[in-house]
Amino acid sequence: MSRLVVVSNRVGPVRETAKAGGLAVAIVDALRTDGGVWFGWSGDISPEGTHGPVKREEAGRISLLTIDIDQAAYDTHYAGFCNRTLWPIFHYRLDLAHFDRELERGYWNVNNRFATRLFPLLEDDDVIWVHDYHFLALGSKLRTMGANQPIGFFLHIPFPVPEVFTALPNHEALARAMLAYDVVGFQTRRDANAFIRFFVEEYGAQVTEDGLLTVQGRTIKVGAFPIGIDTDTFRQFSLSPEANRQGKRLKTLPGDRCYVIGVDRIDYTKGLVERFRAFSKLLENYPENRNHVSLIQVAPTSRDELDAYIEIRQELEQITGNVNGRFSDLDWTPIRLTTRPLRRRSLAGLYRACRVGLVTPVRDGMNLVAKEYVAAQSEVDPGVLVLSRFAGAAESLDAAIIVNPYDVEDTAEGIQRAVIMPLDERRDRWRQLFSKVQGEDIEAWYSNFLGALRATARKAA
Repeated sequence: MSRLVVVSNRVGPVRETAKAGGLAVAIVDALRTDGGVWFGWSGDISPEGTHGPVKREEAGRISLLTIDIDQAAYDTHYAGFCNRTLWPIFHYRLDLAHFDRELERGYWNVNNRFATRLFPLLEDDDVIWVHDYHFLALGSKLRTMGANQPIGFFLHIPFPVPEVFTALPNHEALARAMLAYDVVGFQTRRDANAFIRFFVEEYGAQVTEDGLLTVQGRTIKVGAFPIGIDTDTFRQFSLSPEANRQGKRLKTLPGDRCYVIGVDRIDYTKGLVERFRAFSKLLENYPENRNHVSLIQVAPTSRDELDAYIEIRQELEQITGNVNGRFSDLDWTPIRLTTRPLRRRSLAGLYRACRVGLVTPVRDGMNLVAKEYVAAQSEVDPGVLVLSRFAGAAESLDAAIIVNPYDVEDTAEGIQRAVIMPLDERRDRWRQLFSKVQGEDIEAWYSNFLGALRATARKAA
């Protein structure tokens, strides 16, 4: 079997993937199957940057190869073009996007440098899998250096419709660079269709029903490969002693309580401000929930250096203070907000103990919290998932209560439906959701993508 070479912005961990979750779990499983290389940024900033030595760590059949970047590369690539330009545009927030040619040049330079350092490490029969918006152009750089191996790309965040994508200056160059990949994968059919529609409308591309896109002399496979979770492992987490301790802490609080759980890092894509307003509206419109229903929001901070994130945190704290001041009682607090990250076993215990899982991003590639909440539930007395229509997970988890996060009345009504839902309906919805989460687990994700990518190698041979 050919060696798998994975490229992503950050590398690892390998030995403690239970703490990392998501992408790390999938990549480690895929690499352990056949052995291979995981290449990316070391996380360190040094004067030598990408010109410094390749750092190597061996973990069984997996080789972790990383390089540093310098401060200028960090400022223009990661903190700059990636997070100030691509991230807001791909999440439909043109109003927050920062357009700067210097940041764009830094992005292309880092893609070029990483390709330059990776190319000598490749073997002829490798299969290369590049991840996420940090490296949209890396495949094209490898091709210009002479790489003929199958190269696939997977985008973990949404891909915007052409009307939004074309607002990006020099978007044509990025789009053409993505044609260097043999397989381009997205979280949802909606994202894949947006990518295809751009090339059809702008370049007159031809597309077949099975997702073969032909444009400018290239034919590539475009498809939806929804990422999942390690369902069985996470379900075991929810039954662990640490999880049970978390659940018991909620049960010891006084009174008849119903808990709603939200878990999101602080980011304008997660719809946290809209969620808090919707919960306030729930208490206004359905006063029977006062002294009964509480929102527990776990919201670790991220990207603290960006003004938009500082403002979100301040607004959340302000809304929390206002709601708790208006509605709280001596033995009941409506909103409990913590910005301290929790271990995954603790989160699993909270999921299992909470009647409602509230996952309401205003735009999200997939959102694995929705799948983790479902996996953690008791089949005898399951909770109810309330899910934004703009989360990628909504494409398959349609047995959830689907809401519009921009409509606080609609979201409040969705929470109310979940709170009062009869047990039989809760069980029926959960069985449908759990079947989907099991069927589209993390192994299915990487197996389907790599199967499509390796098929291109067989056709080429």
